[in-house]
Amino acid sequence: MASLTAPINVQVDAKDKEKATEILQRLGVTMSGLINMTIKQVIMRGGIPFEVREPQMSNDMKAALEELDYIETHLEEYKKNNNWEELKKELM
Repeated sequence: MASLTAPINVQVDAKDKEKATEILQRLGVTMSGLINMTIKQVIMRGGIPFEVREPQMSNDMKAALEELDYIETHLEEYKKNNNWEELKKELM
């Protein structure tokens, strides 16, 4: 028996679609193929086939953002260097 198909229309951000399409092309998968695989996995697993949660920042990322905030509010403590040779000497 032939397999019947049903269309799905989904509105997505154009930039997100473009980025996803580029990645899928490198993987040799079409957008339609991805959607079909995802639907099959939902059926097989009885739910969403990947973890869905709010992203959490790592402690390293939190520390880096705190440091960046400190630097931005205390620029006077940091030396400005406009000369590449002087900067290289300081870093060596």
